Amino acid sequence: MNDKFDVIVIGAGNAGLISALELVKSGKKVLILEKENVPGGFATSFIRGRFEFESSLNTLCEYGSKESPGEIYKLFEKLDLLDKLDFTTITDAFHVYSIDENVNYKMPFGILEFMEKMEEYVPESRNAMKKFFVLAEEAKEALTYLASQKTNVDADYLKRNFPDFLKVSTHTVDKVLDALKMPKRAQEILTTYWIYFGSPTSKLSFVHFATMMFSYITKGIQIPYKKSTEISFLLANEIEKNGGKIKYLSPVKEILFKDKKIAGVMLVDGRIFESSHIIANLSPTFVYGKMIPNFLVPKNALKLTNSRILGARGFAIYLGLNQSVEDLGLYEYSYFIHENLNSNKEYQNRSTLKNCSSVVYVNNNAIPSCSPKGTTVVTFFSLFMGDVFSKNVTEKNYFDMKSKIATRMIEAFERTTGIVITPYIEEIEIATPITFARYGGHPDGVIYGYKATGMDNLIPRLLSLEEENYIPNLRFCGGFDALLSGYSSAYLSGEMVAKLTLKDEEGEE
Repeated sequence: MNDKFDVIVIGAGNAGLISALELVKSGKKVLILEKENVPGGFATSFIRGRFEFESSLNTLCEYGSKESPGEIYKLFEKLDLLDKLDFTTITDAFHVYSIDENVNYKMPFGILEFMEKMEEYVPESRNAMKKFFVLAEEAKEALTYLASQKTNVDADYLKRNFPDFLKVSTHTVDKVLDALKMPKRAQEILTTYWIYFGSPTSKLSFVHFATMMFSYITKGIQIPYKKSTEISFLLANEIEKNGGKIKYLSPVKEILFKDKKIAGVMLVDGRIFESSHIIANLSPTFVYGKMIPNFLVPKNALKLTNSRILGARGFAIYLGLNQSVEDLGLYEYSYFIHENLNSNKEYQNRSTLKNCSSVVYVNNNAIPSCSPKGTTVVTFFSLFMGDVFSKNVTEKNYFDMKSKIATRMIEAFERTTGIVITPYIEEIEIATPITFARYGGHPDGVIYGYKATGMDNLIPRLLSLEEENYIPNLRFCGGFDALLSGYSSAYLSGEMVAKLTLKDEEGEE
């Protein structure tokens, strides 16, 4: 062992970077090992021709503002990052289109504004919408309490302060919205954002969905002016400025043990670094299967991990257009193109290769200077549910298949919105589940961690956090962790796991 650290973080993704920064600011000697040559994981960008494309971040939730700070704002403030970042705020919540019905709905931020617009679209929906937001606010407060208490939850305190939360805590979105007597069309518009969870509303936790929607509608969404790369490099610089070390191009081959206890890691090139505490910004599926000898992985850990269902797979189209947004008629920041507004039907649509649904982001409507004058950057993001892509792709048909899917999604956008963009494509890059698997190292191109249904929904994951700590001093952070997927969730996961690691160290003293 030629180097010894208090904590080793495997992977410099969002969660890993936050964990490391929290730890170095607490006085710990920390090493991050990253297989790529830059920090951030998917929080990065790439260049094609004269365009720079944001790889994955299109909206950052839970940020808010100085007047109404969200959890990410508070986290960045605590880490002394606020004055080092510049954000722009998006003005509209979303604009959703239905291909099947040829209808569209544009929704604003702000609870009152949201309810008024919903009443305009769906008369007699106001009362149910009001009940939804009241319940969502209570659920958010209760969830904040649960996350802060970890294993020391006071049941009586929950009953006194969050009685309605307890009534809905085990139910799905559909069940609670039906109980609120919310009109079906209002439900369909409200649940437009189901795709960011990767689970249909018939199986998605109401608490998980409602708390996210409450933050989304009340805090709005922000985007860093210099893309997610700005945040990644800032976090990396702050870690090193505070005494932490980051080694790039340093893939970990194996987690080492001594007397069945965490002892360090070995890199692919044979270098060894010693630590009794490891945080993995990776999936347990990968760590247990590839980095730890089988006989050292507890049977319960293998059983639970193998029983979990992998979440949604990513598909993205990055377009550089040689016309301005004004010339093209692209006046929205985001266009949600759904084949069907019913999430359960839409989920099935996205479980086939015929999927033509996507969320289309026009980056210049948030940051006009993100591309050369007179040009536009447009990003299509879509999901494939299950392993439909990997089951049907071969080395021979891969390029033809991804081109056909991309063409179908672009044509669906043009047909639905009436906005033509195909003749103006100067640069195009298509990322499939294969791309995401190769770059991120996640199984089958998963970008949403484990599927959030049943006992893998948010509350069960949070409540079983310590029970799943099968290997002492090995912690997981990121999209496969208890807070599930998403940029905001990753940042908060990094913070939470850093605190748990500090607690682990205190227990040894």
